[in-house]
Amino acid sequence: MIISRTPFRMSYVGGGTDIKAFYKDEPGAVISTAIDKYMYVTAHQKFDGGIRVAYSKTEEVSSVNEIGHPIVRESLKELGIKGGIEITSTADIPAKGTGLGSSSSYTVGLLTALYAYRGQSIPTQQLAELACDIEIVKCREPIGKQDQYAAAFGGLNLFEFRPDNSVNVTPVRCSRDFRNTLNHSTIIFYTGITRAASGILSEQTRVSNTLDKKLILRRMAELSYEFKIGIEDNNLRSLSELLLENWSLKKTLTDGITNPTIDDIYDAGIKAGALGGKLLGAGAGGFIMFFAPQNKHLQIKAALSKLRDFSFNIESSGSKIIYYGE
Repeated sequence: MIISRTPFRMSYVGGGTDIKAFYKDEPGAVISTAIDKYMYVTAHQKFDGGIRVAYSKTEEVSSVNEIGHPIVRESLKELGIKGGIEITSTADIPAKGTGLGSSSSYTVGLLTALYAYRGQSIPTQQLAELACDIEIVKCREPIGKQDQYAAAFGGLNLFEFRPDNSVNVTPVRCSRDFRNTLNHSTIIFYTGITRAASGILSEQTRVSNTLDKKLILRRMAELSYEFKIGIEDNNLRSLSELLLENWSLKKTLTDGITNPTIDDIYDAGIKAGALGGKLLGAGAGGFIMFFAPQNKHLQIKAALSKLRDFSFNIESSGSKIIYYGE
């Protein structure tokens, strides 16, 4: 029995510049952090030569090509595992359409477990690159690269996406005290709205080559470097202003990123005392986060009492094996 644990991620600024339609011409940049909410994937030898995959549904098949789950199918092909395996998964929070990078956490966690199942390990950079290849190339998902890298590396990082397809990972210097400030000043709510990111990202990819959208995305990439400075300067007010600008810019990329319900939630949070905030992920639903002084949290929760809130801590570790049984 093998069990991998892979963190979800929370992106602060720069999301959308990790899509190839943008970074093929100029570098993209994203600041994000892994959080202490996880995807767990197990791999276990099956008694017979078949394959069992359990996620939101269960598949029992006799060959890899029969697997309906594209990420599982392509991952098993990549590692040359032909059968005799059982794969299951579970998560700490809703794992679909929530804006916390769940699909990529699953891919990275699955690969981590499968390599361990074969008695091997894989370097972190290679793990992230392979997860990108499986999701973006083999499964043809119209997504970016930030989620796979955040899940693989863990921690608080600046990710730079270059025209040559390389990705540079720079850990952001953050004092222990200010890390606690970030943890305690962040409040996240589940909107209860789930959505498929692929449609929004497909539309964003389509319009990314237009001059006005390129200018917006270029500014969003610049915000990542300014956000890094704000963290290093322990300046929560500056970070909040950057979040506000990032969300204002992101809403203009495509029509589907926000809607009246999300706008009402956002406005209520700001009016109740939040300094800044954004919808997490591609848009249209999932989780929404705010920066706010701790003495405003009860007021914000009261204003958004119909929504479920949760707290988190920054997770320094990326995907790893937490159980390895013979």
